Amino acid sequence: MLAVQYQLEKSQWLPPEQVLDLQLRQACQLLAHAAAQVPYYANIMRHTAVKPGSRLSLEKWRRLPILTRETVQRAGKSLLARQLPAGHGKINQIHTSGSTGTPVTAFGTDLTQFFWRAATLRDHLWHQRDFSAKFVAIRSEAALQPGKGVERQGWGPATDVLLATGISAALNIRTDVASQAAWLTQQRPVYLLSFPSNIVALARHFQATGLGLPTLREVRTYGEVAGGEMRQLCRETWGVPVTDMYSSQEVGYIALQCPDHEHYHLQEGVFTEVLNEMGEPCRAGEVGRVVVTNLHNFAMPLIRYQLGDYAELGEPCPCGRGLPVLRRIMGRVRNLLILPDGRRHWPSFPSKEWSVIGTIRQMQMVQHDLESIEARIVADQPLLPAEEDRLRQILVERFGHPFRIDITYHVEIPRSGSLKYEDFISEVPAA
Repeated sequence: MLAVQYQLEKSQWLPPEQVLDLQLRQACQLLAHAAAQVPYYANIMRHTAVKPGSRLSLEKWRRLPILTRETVQRAGKSLLARQLPAGHGKINQIHTSGSTGTPVTAFGTDLTQFFWRAATLRDHLWHQRDFSAKFVAIRSEAALQPGKGVERQGWGPATDVLLATGISAALNIRTDVASQAAWLTQQRPVYLLSFPSNIVALARHFQATGLGLPTLREVRTYGEVAGGEMRQLCRETWGVPVTDMYSSQEVGYIALQCPDHEHYHLQEGVFTEVLNEMGEPCRAGEVGRVVVTNLHNFAMPLIRYQLGDYAELGEPCPCGRGLPVLRRIMGRVRNLLILPDGRRHWPSFPSKEWSVIGTIRQMQMVQHDLESIEARIVADQPLLPAEEDRLRQILVERFGHPFRIDITYHVEIPRSGSLKYEDFISEVPAA
């Protein structure tokens, strides 16, 4: 692990062209292995102009077909390698949550798990965390019952193989927010990790009740879009910054937040492309679909794998790192609002604009068709007619079209099967 951290410390400062060259060299090895050992790719390579083992250029790389989640489902075990190179360890099965509606089963190795942990440690080092401090996580853990937290010695395998770390504590995210808050005040965390939507709910609860977390230094988030509203809430409520990370179960860490800025640096071990609707690379400032390749997964290579996410490419970072920049991670295709004329955009409806109406505590938008949107509301009591009209007016202004807004009331708005929360979902079929 120390040797890899030394290499990562060096590689982050390489010029972007050199980082790309090293990635293409590793991709060449992965492609040669896939053509020789993976039935799916053996067939694919017979129908492309790319010769396995030959030097790869970006132009050649882009001739390879995009791999979708649906294709992974259909291909099944034909994506599994018959044999692994020495040193990759045993094969491990990974079940994805299916937050896109298309769950897949993927496979990694001990080596891919090692690089996942190496990226975790790099994130700690980048942000200069105090390893003796208390780290607390509120997330999905199958072994934990809601409402019953646990304490452990050490932060976990990414750090404990090298360092003596402080106490960590964990609580199942299915625990209600008020109980989470009470537990946190008892735990006195220095670092807090959870989904962005859960952090928002906690911050609002702490503001409403006057509770505090005086020892907290940093909030860490993952798994959902980390918006500016959440970051502002954390500054207002606890006086701390937010550090986000971008990962997927299938490929591991894709990007880590820069130590000096709120944007993200793509990681060397996952070759990431951001492509426009024509399949061409986006330029800085453009939003496109995220396509990834884990360069170390020789068990089940997912080459040019389309996650279903969209992101905005950024300019080179002033910090001096040569790692490419993602300015923003936008979310899934199904989080896009679709206007009747076919235009699409990510809707924004900050809670500060609607939380003051009546007693709304939570809201989720669901677009059922091109003319109507359901506003699912959790409130202490139903809104008055005038309040409903005001909410409709705010939403129509934010959406940029006079949609029919159907307001429905709910006791709670459940999270998805992966326990993530989406504040906007479009059920309109993609064109």
